Amino acid sequence: MSSSKTMSVLLLALGACATGGAQAAEFDCAIQPRQVLEVRSPVEGLIDRIAVNRGDLVRKGQELAFIDTSVERVLAESAKYRAEMSGATRAGQSKVQLSARKLDRAEELFSKAFVAEQVRDDALNEKQLADAELQEARDNRKLAEIEHQRQLTLIKMKTIRSPINGVVMERVQNVGELAEAGVGRKAILKLAEIETLYVEALLPAEAYRQVRVGMVGQVAPSAPEGSVERATVTVIDRVLDAGSGTFGVRLELPNSDARLLAGVRCKLVLASVKLNTLTGASDSLREPPKPRASKISTGK
Repeated sequence: MSSSKTMSVLLLALGACATGGAQAAEFDCAIQPRQVLEVRSPVEGLIDRIAVNRGDLVRKGQELAFIDTSVERVLAESAKYRAEMSGATRAGQSKVQLSARKLDRAEELFSKAFVAEQVRDDALNEKQLADAELQEARDNRKLAEIEHQRQLTLIKMKTIRSPINGVVMERVQNVGELAEAGVGRKAILKLAEIETLYVEALLPAEAYRQVRVGMVGQVAPSAPEGSVERATVTVIDRVLDAGSGTFGVRLELPNSDARLLAGVRCKLVLASVKLNTLTGASDSLREPPKPRASKISTGK
């Protein structure tokens, strides 16, 4: 059964329940993705590999693209080696132990008036310098560890992961091209979230007091034909369009199995909305607005 026939049967059933000549109205609508994302790299670099193509379904956290990390891997290995170097630390520890014994002897001799105070002060200064050198060696190892972690983080950032469950709408860049970071730069991929779809419709002003958040409507997509889906009203515009005398309504349509298509037109029936004139109710409405593509950078 086509979507138009399905909606006609539905309208007749709803119209039979109407009183005083008012009938449940049918409205034009459009089914859109919940959001459209432009995915780009948070850091610049050459694209080494792209793991998905247009039309592929992706899951949140899935690896989508890889930026070349050859330089970062060399730097990470160098930092790791410096973090594991123990020569300077062991030398510092030996120096501290020697200077500590020397200071003890100087203190003992000074207490017995066998050496001048200057000898004890020199031994104390030598011990403090040895402690400082040992601490510097430990600090250098710690800095090398931090640098190693920094390079690993950069490597991780160059693996682009999906921020949503959705579908690849477009593969904008290819392997070998330069991935640029920043708002307004060229995206690598364009994704659409379709687990939940938005049904956008414009209703006449006389229906404003009849629509409530949480109300369930019947949606008949133009493709695939023959199905009628249940959607829930989540947004009602509080500002009407003066030119057309309409206001916008958004409904959420579950689509966890990706069975329904986004970007198609549809017909919407809200059973509790009754208009005095059914004919022309949908013709007077302008085209429902299309969602804007949001721009993000992703990397984990």
